[in-house]
Amino acid sequence: MRIFLDTANLEEIRTAVRWGVCAGVTTNPTLYAKESASGVSYRERVVAIAELVGGHVSAECVSRTADDLVEEARAIASWHPNVVVKIPADEAGIEAIHRVSAEGIRVNTTLIFSVNQALLVANAGAAFVSPFVGRLDDIDHDGTDLVRETVELLDRYHMPTQVIAASIRGPRHVTAAAAAGAHIATVPFKVLRQMLQHPLTDRGIAAFLADWERAQTAVGR
Repeated sequence: MRIFLDTANLEEIRTAVRWGVCAGVTTNPTLYAKESASGVSYRERVVAIAELVGGHVSAECVSRTADDLVEEARAIASWHPNVVVKIPADEAGIEAIHRVSAEGIRVNTTLIFSVNQALLVANAGAAFVSPFVGRLDDIDHDGTDLVRETVELLDRYHMPTQVIAASIRGPRHVTAAAAAGAHIATVPFKVLRQMLQHPLTDRGIAAFLADWERAQTAVGR
C-alpha cells in the first residue's frame, strides 16, 4: 500500500519526501485554507507541491454544476502533469467525472461513503475513489468495512479504479486500510509521524547509547 500525505503544508511534504515514504499528496479547500496566510493562490500551492513529489497530487474542484466542474477540472489538470482532479460523488460530480475522464483527465472522487457511490463513479471513469474512513467511524459505521468491500468489488470485476483510504485519524486506521486491501492511504503528517514512533524503540535506542558510553569508558576512550 502506498502512502500519500494529506496536507497543503510544504514543510511537512519536504520532510516526508526526505523520509522516502511520500508517494503522492492529497489536498482540499480546508487544507489550503490553513496555509492561505502565506498569500499564495491555490494554483501556486498545488504546483509547488507537485514539484516536490514524484507522484500524484490531488487538487479539488469547488464548482457545483456539471458544466462548471468540467471547466474547472480542465483548468486544474493543466497546472501540472502530476495533478489529479478531485470531484465529489454527487449527481453533478458523476456527470463531470464521465465527461472529463473521457478527455483523459484523471479524477479522484472524494466524499465516498458507500460502495454504490464507488461503483457508479468507477463506471463513470474515475481513476481513484476515496472512501472516508474516519467520518464514517464518527457516526458509528465501520469505515474500514467500506474500504474492504470497495476493494473486493472493484477487484472482482477487474476495474482499474484504485482505492484511496481517506479521512485517516490515526495509525490504526492505516493498518486497517492496508489489511483491507486499499491501494493507497492518505494520511495527515501527524499520523505519519505517529506511525513511526514507538516507546520501545525510543527505550531501545537510549539503552544502546548508554551501553555504548559505558563500553567506551571501560576501554579508556
